[in-house]
Formats: sequence, structure tokens, C-alpha cells
Amino acid sequence: MKRTIYLYLFDTLSDWEIGYVTAGINNPAMQVNPAKYQLRTFSIDGKPIRTIGGLLITPDLNLDEVTGLDAEMLILPGGASWDEGGNQEVTRLAKKFHENQIKVAAICGATLGLSKMGLLDSIQHTSNSKDYLSNSHYQGGEYYADVLSVSDEAVITASGAASLEFAREIFKELNLYKAEVLDAWYNLFKTSSPEAFSELMKALGTN
Repeated sequence: MKRTIYLYLFDTLSDWEIGYVTAGINNPAMQVNPAKYQLRTFSIDGKPIRTIGGLLITPDLNLDEVTGLDAEMLILPGGASWDEGGNQEVTRLAKKFHENQIKVAAICGATLGLSKMGLLDSIQHTSNSKDYLSNSHYQGGEYYADVLSVSDEAVITASGAASLEFAREIFKELNLYKAEVLDAWYNLFKTSSPEAFSELMKALGTN
């Protein structure tokens, strides 16, 4: 049975933060085991949501249908509603998943949600800035890392300006690509150089 990667959808979702992630998970090309994962989307009530870019997306499930039985990871994108105190039901789900050794990945505003729930109090993490999280009155300031993305104890966090690095950490945690393929993939999208493309083809054994 395929392991499920859950992606949370909500109004104001920041489209650009999950593009690399969804494409990589849904495209079997380059994957170590293309049959291992399935991506399932959900919103609180299962109704369509509209992203900040204006895209109308219909989720697969509602929150009550999300189960930890086959779950491998929960992915939480950023969006304005996190700053407005929304999505609390989903941060409670994130805490429950983490307590059950299920991976959690959060970018941009979603890291604020995790900090409010106490998930970042004792692990290495990052966000949009240290000050951004300090407003949540969390206790993990000493563990803040001023980098684009961090993975620690199965919790991935990233700046909203680091969609590529966010995807890289997720793919690494999932063992989605071989290490040399992941490095070459990242370098290609980071540099857009012809040499990087050649390195990716070489890593894939296609030239």
C-alpha cells in the first residue's frame, strides 16, 4: 500500500511555495521508488479553496478524513491566514502526527503555526525571520537557524523565499531521489546552467 503525503489547502495559500514539492512527488520520473507515495490534498471542510494567486483548487479530502494510519508526511504551505491566527485545527493535527513519528513540513507562515503549538521549542528550525516567530511567544529562540531550510527530528521548516530548498529537504526526508540525483536536480533549478542539466542527466544515467 502506498504511503500518503498530506498537503493542506486553504484560502490565501501561497502558490509558489509548493510547486516544486507537488511536481516532484506526483511525477514518477527520477524517483527511487515511484510506487511508494501518493499525494492527497485536504482542506478543513473539503470545499474548494482559492490561492493567493487566484487558483481554485478542489481538495481530495476534508480534515476529518485525514488519518495517520498510512501517513508519511504532512505538508503545510504558508499564507496570510496563519498571521491572522487561522488553521489551528491543522496545527493540532501536526502536533499529533509528530507525536506519532509522522514527518511534518512547514514553510513561511505555517512555521508560525508550529511555533504557537510548541513544536519548535526544542528542535533546530527556521522561518521568515527570528523576530517573526518571537511574536508567538514560543520558547525555541535558541534553536533558530538563520538559513533557508532546516530538517530536525522529522520536522522541516523553511523561509517563504525558499521553495526550492523546502522541496529539497522534503525529498531528502522521503528518500524520493538518489542523493546524486537530488544534488543535481537542486543545482539545475538553483543555477539554470547547461552544465547543471548535464550533471542531472549523468546522475540519472541517461548520457
